[in-house]
Amino acid sequence: MRDFALLRTTTFRVALLYLGLFLASVLVILGMIYWFTAGFIERQTDETIAAEIAGLREQYRQRRLPGLVEVVNARSATPRTSTLYLVTTPTYTPLAGNLSAWPDAQPDPEGWITFEIEDAPVNNDGSRHDARAVVFTLPGGYHLLVGRDTRERQQFQERVLNALAWALLLTVGLGAAGGVLISRNVMHRIDAINRTTRQIMSGALQERMTVQGNGDELDQLAANLNAMLDQIEHLMVGMRQVSDSVAHDLRTPLTRLRSRLEITLVEAGTEDEYRAAIQDAIGEADRLLGIFSALLSIAEAEAGTLQRSFQQVPLADLARQMADLYEPAAEEAGLGFESDIRAEPIVLGNQQLLAQAIANLLDNALKYAPEGGRVTLTVTGIGEGRGPCVSIADSGPGIPAEQRESVLRRFVRLESSRSSPGNGLGLSLVDAVARLHGARLEMDDNHPGLIVAIVFPRITPG
Repeated sequence: MRDFALLRTTTFRVALLYLGLFLASVLVILGMIYWFTAGFIERQTDETIAAEIAGLREQYRQRRLPGLVEVVNARSATPRTSTLYLVTTPTYTPLAGNLSAWPDAQPDPEGWITFEIEDAPVNNDGSRHDARAVVFTLPGGYHLLVGRDTRERQQFQERVLNALAWALLLTVGLGAAGGVLISRNVMHRIDAINRTTRQIMSGALQERMTVQGNGDELDQLAANLNAMLDQIEHLMVGMRQVSDSVAHDLRTPLTRLRSRLEITLVEAGTEDEYRAAIQDAIGEADRLLGIFSALLSIAEAEAGTLQRSFQQVPLADLARQMADLYEPAAEEAGLGFESDIRAEPIVLGNQQLLAQAIANLLDNALKYAPEGGRVTLTVTGIGEGRGPCVSIADSGPGIPAEQRESVLRRFVRLESSRSSPGNGLGLSLVDAVARLHGARLEMDDNHPGLIVAIVFPRITPG
């Protein structure tokens, strides 16, 4: 059954198609070889006959019919000769030569005839085979025939045909065997991919396709599938982490909200107590809405659908607007705030998402910078190996280098107690916005503190 399945594979069909094209080309080449070979031998035979005729014509011119008969008898007596001679009377009675009778064949307009002979001079075994000759009518009605036994030519042509036939059969056999071997090899590798795929569908997400390392198209396919599986596994791990984090981050405020409302409902109080309870409930609801809003913004950024609304955004003007918005909050928190606009770059993007990303970075900087610290918003233009950049630096505790990759995941916070305000979505949103704009998010030490930069690709304003 496996062999029959092999015959239905695309690889085997392609191998058969290639074999058919190869056979067609081989047939053309072998046909040309046979045609040139047979033509060369036939021309050689005709040239030999023409040379004999020229010699006999000279003898007849000098010595007339007796001399011609004498020469024909002498040449006919040559052992194992392939040349045929016959001189006859006007009534076709033989006078000289190595043929017993005049052939029963009609000459063509040039005098050539083809006929069968028996008891050839070369091989007197009673077999019959073809001969080719030229006939002439001499003065006085006498007849002359000069030809060649074509037995050797026929045998050579048969050998050539046999060799070509064997070559063709060998080509077919080797081609079919090669097609089967190639198909088996490809089928073996495809079966391995199918087995791994079935294991993955059964839940073994850690399985990967085997890459042999020879760089062919199947290796490229396996590498691409492995990269896709890595991404899928990464997304699934992220989804599990998001689910756990959502459950943890939403359960507490929802429980607290329900408890407060229940206590307020059970315990009768004053109007001020009811008002305070409602305000607390609104605050918890706003926090929950903020989480869902951030998740929605991240999903929109990762989907890439907002790229259709991209336009040229003056990055320096956007940074100035954010600086005007956050400078009072920094002063109120006892922090120094500085905006360093060094260039006026233009980036291609969504202004609302870029503003939200910068706002998230400024929120983090203001939240973690200690009292008396500083927050700096910097905008630079195109530099060596870098595109336009907006960065926010603070003098807070910073983020250890080994944890900078993990804090970009959703709901990941360095505080295990989660006692400080926040939901762990700020840097996730910034990273999603950066990737949407083809930019990269860079984090570095500020000694002390952290510098977070969004480095955009270079564009030509136009």
